[in-house]
Amino acid sequence: MKKVGVVVFPGSNCDYDVYHVVKKILNLNAEYIWHKDTSLRDYDAIVLPGGFSYGDNLRAGAIARFSPVMQEIVKYAKAGKPLIGICNGFQVLVEAGLLPGALITNTGLRFRCEDVYLKVANQNTMFTRDYTPGQVIKMPIAHYTGNYFATDDVLKTLQDNDSIIFQYCDANGELTDDANPNGSLLNIAGIMNREKNVLGMMPHPERACEMILGSTDGLGVFTSILGGK
Repeated sequence: MKKVGVVVFPGSNCDYDVYHVVKKILNLNAEYIWHKDTSLRDYDAIVLPGGFSYGDNLRAGAIARFSPVMQEIVKYAKAGKPLIGICNGFQVLVEAGLLPGALITNTGLRFRCEDVYLKVANQNTMFTRDYTPGQVIKMPIAHYTGNYFATDDVLKTLQDNDSIIFQYCDANGELTDDANPNGSLLNIAGIMNREKNVLGMMPHPERACEMILGSTDGLGVFTSILGGK
């Protein structure tokens, strides 16, 4: 049975949500990984969940990047194993240099907490294979620092390598300014590394895995890599 590690930093608040999806919905093994752990077990995937690690002091994800566990997380990622960073987890991955670019304050300088539409820009990955190419899905966001920024060279590399995985769109799949909740360049909502084993995304798939929450569109992220429903 597959096993998922869920990293817990001081200030994480979506760790149990991810644990619930893996354990209760997919009926797989899930374990918490404390931020001070300096060794990792044999996990099939690891998730850095959302929240406000270390209170977002300095900037979101900046201190969590230096937690003892991150040395092992970097080794895990460089070994080609599946790693997902959601919201604050995405910010940590960027701060740790596992994903390119930066996440800066939303345009409008407002915390955005709402459902958004996403276009599956690349379905041919280990995290999106249970979706269809170009599929429009809906899941929630909850962030103040989710505006993806990168230099033109980095953006071109992301495009050339098909590393842009999710993009903010309208209900028809159009990439419009109005559908972009935070000002991210190219409407980017999620990217992967060149090796395609590290995914960072601002929307919360773990909050869209049961109809009682209004959507099951996020479940595909977890079933793509772990199997199950």
